[in-house]
Amino acid sequence: LKEVQLDLEEGADIVMVKPALAYLDVIRLVKSHFPWAPLAAYNVSGEYSLVKAAAAAGYVDERTVTLEVLFAIRRAGADLILTYHALDAARWLKEGTPF
Repeated sequence: LKEVQLDLEEGADIVMVKPALAYLDVIRLVKSHFPWAPLAAYNVSGEYSLVKAAAAAGYVDERTVTLEVLFAIRRAGADLILTYHALDAARWLKEGTPF
């Protein structure tokens, strides 16, 4: 939280937490302490690869897991999510019911 405070005092327009999935608790803390600051979360390539590999092996449904991951990041408090799943997620959300 000290680093976020310093970044904001130095004029940061947006605060970013990465990797997003591993730091959902940090996202929640940052948002609760600085609710007025735009908060971005970066769903890093390793998190993307984890879902892709599990789906390719038949362990999970890619759409369901991807959207749950993104919704979890949003529920934690992220205002903006940067993700390699963006195009797929946009298509799935446009199609209607996410699950």
